[in-house]
Amino acid sequence: MIQAVIFDMDGTLIDTEKYYHIYWMEAVRHFGYEITDEQAYELRSLGSPFVQEYFRKLYGSDFDYETVHAYRKQLMEPVLEEKGIELKPGAKELLAFLKKKGMITAIATATDPARTEKYLKSLGLHDYFEKIISARMVKKGKPAPDVYIYACSELGLQPAECMAVEDSPNGVRSAYAAGCKVVMVPDQTQPDEELSRLLYKKADSLLEIKQFC
Repeated sequence: MIQAVIFDMDGTLIDTEKYYHIYWMEAVRHFGYEITDEQAYELRSLGSPFVQEYFRKLYGSDFDYETVHAYRKQLMEPVLEEKGIELKPGAKELLAFLKKKGMITAIATATDPARTEKYLKSLGLHDYFEKIISARMVKKGKPAPDVYIYACSELGLQPAECMAVEDSPNGVRSAYAAGCKVVMVPDQTQPDEELSRLLYKKADSLLEIKQFC
């Protein structure tokens, strides 16, 4: 029986993945490297140390990840400040529904704790969550299972008692490897056949998740 719902944040509850996609590509190209849309999509929810390994596999061991990452943040943060962060459709309605049902809810995100707190508070979501878990709190980020294993432990539940809501392949793989029931709400790409086999359910919107709880 599902007792808790653990949400990814970027691309799942808040509409930020489109900006990460644009500005990772711009930052990489600024330093003279080529990157395709498909390669940039692989960065979604990719945690440390996997993201650095991914870039070095593409561009070689001399790729300066820290410099490129800092430049991506320099490009992206003013845009978010100017445009504001938008909720994904149905986010608040779903969270209110789960709260009314007495379901436990938590966050398991690749984003650092400070920005996670900032985003959730600015959008009025913070108080819906019993626990807010960042991949910075564990040894390995997504697609490793660490962040979901830790989130379940913090909730005092077994992974099989938890539903994970994700938008990206790396997030799906992380939650599945931890033993959670994974619902994917695709953001930028649809699941392929291999990824679909890892899913408990696929939903076209957050509001569809109501029927699974």
